[in-house]
Formats: sequence, structure tokens, C-alpha cells
Amino acid sequence: MRGMKRRTLLQAPLALTPLAARADTPKVDSLQDALRWLDRLAAAKAARATGAWPLPAVLEHLAQSIEMSLDGYPQPRSALFQHTAGAAAFAFFQWRGRMQHGLDEPIPGAPALALPGDLAASTQRLRAAIARFEGHTGALMPHFAYGRLDKAQYARAHAFHIANHQDEIVLPG
Repeated sequence: MRGMKRRTLLQAPLALTPLAARADTPKVDSLQDALRWLDRLAAAKAARATGAWPLPAVLEHLAQSIEMSLDGYPQPRSALFQHTAGAAAFAFFQWRGRMQHGLDEPIPGAPALALPGDLAASTQRLRAAIARFEGHTGALMPHFAYGRLDKAQYARAHAFHIANHQDEIVLPG
């Protein structure tokens, strides 16, 4: 047991190495942070995604999520799921201050992402989605998994979602 803990402790710096390469890019904590991050992304000549989707598709996915909070999600989970597991997951993410999900999982029922996609168009779409969300004063649609969220909760969920996808985006220094 003691050797196992020691091995884990010794391996920890190796596991954190990929994160260190992104340490100079602060995590998005709000939608305003997301807009500033998009400015940096647009200025970076060789920004790229390291995951399953190319960078324009990641940005399109993030825009879809924000747009669907206004327009509705095409395949919501059951009300029972939203009130139990979904609500518990969101409460956990809020408590933790971040979310973690499969970064190659599309929103259920969402239109297919354009692959490889156009970076300028995807960046603009995400900016427009954020602006539309921030200017929205009406009711919001239930999240497909978390259920009903108020505007502040949704803004936090969107910021968490963007920050989670930052894990797979590299901005050269």
C-alpha cells in the first residue's frame, strides 16, 4: 500500500504535464471571460484542438449549447432524470467550481457539427450566441440534462462548459 501511494505521488507530475502547457491560458469563469478568450483565440495563428473534433467544431458545439438554452434542446432527458441525476450533477459541478464531461459527446439530437469547419465562422457564431444569451430577458429552456436553470445558473453552466473544452485547446505562446 505504501509503495502504491508513493508511485502515485511520483507519477502525478507526469500526469499534469499536458496541463502545464496550457497553464498560461486562464480558465473561463464567466461569459465575459469567454469573449476575452475568443479574442486571444482569434489572435493566435496556430490555435488548435487536441481532441476528437477540430477547433471550429468545438466552438460550434459550444455555440449550439448556448443557443439551445434559448431555443430548446432537441432530445431532453426525462423529467425524472432532470430532477434527480441531472440536478445532482449540476449541483456537484457548482460545488466543485467546474464541470467535466466527455469532450467528444455531441448534444443529444443536435445538428451534426461541420467538420473540419471554418474557424472564423465558428468563432463568430459563439460570440453571437453569447451576446444573444446575455441580451435575453425571457424564459430559458430547460437544459437537456440539468432541467430548469435560472439565467445566472445557465451562465455558470455555459462558462463551465467552455472551460472544460479549454482542456483540449492549445493557444501557442
